[in-house]
Amino acid sequence: MKKLLALSLLAATLTAPAANAHDFWLLPSSTVLSGDKAWVTVDAAVSNDKFHVNYRPLQLSNLDITSPSGKPVQAQNTFTGQMRSGFDVELTEPGTYQLAIVNAGLVAFWKEDGKNKRWMGTPEKFATEVPQNAEDLRVTQRHGRIETFVTRDKPTTIKADDQGLSLRPLTHPNDLYAGEKASFVVLLDGQPAKNIDVEVVRGAQRYRNQVEEIIVKTNADGEIELTWPQAGQYWLHIEHSDDKTSVKQAKTRNLSYTATLEVLPQ
Repeated sequence: MKKLLALSLLAATLTAPAANAHDFWLLPSSTVLSGDKAWVTVDAAVSNDKFHVNYRPLQLSNLDITSPSGKPVQAQNTFTGQMRSGFDVELTEPGTYQLAIVNAGLVAFWKEDGKNKRWMGTPEKFATEVPQNAEDLRVTQRHGRIETFVTRDKPTTIKADDQGLSLRPLTHPNDLYAGEKASFVVLLDGQPAKNIDVEVVRGAQRYRNQVEEIIVKTNADGEIELTWPQAGQYWLHIEHSDDKTSVKQAKTRNLSYTATLEVLPQ
């Protein structure tokens, strides 16, 4: 049952059009902590509202936690419920931790004996599990990163991913305040990405009549600048498609990036 649920959620991540997709997110209990006994609890879910648990759990099989020194960190007390997953992280080192779920792979569609077929998996399994001479074969490569940041004591530098879409903060993501400007660089395969739309939405959307989304476009250097209208948890989302696939049968590559950022009051 758990395996079936994981596959269904992966399908939603890899195949849902942007306009109809649900929101994927990680939500930490705190983003800034201090002291030697620092812990954070994180919710992980897929929902119809940012940070409101009302649909499905986000699977944790591809969870990747990185300490300030670059070492992998093991999540503790992990669970997957009916509508959310969760885990705890002990912050044993001072500095900034990156908590991410990375989903990557291929989606293939074809016809077999007059019936539509669909397959999802890794490039390594593609050659053996998908008929290479399949009728009407269509293959898409996907890469999505969902992440958040937590700092114990003093903030430290964050390393951006060099695959797919990622974010390089010019303003530290745990040093954001209402009414102040913050700058980030959007990266595509590790390089600044120009003319990319970035969507930002404050949480607690269910308690207001308008979404109040902010849309900004990266400049020639891949940079964006945001002024936070008020305090709260913000959902930052980026999507991009191109033909830079690593599998010759795949003609399109669909990329996404989502971050949870906490903005504090002045």
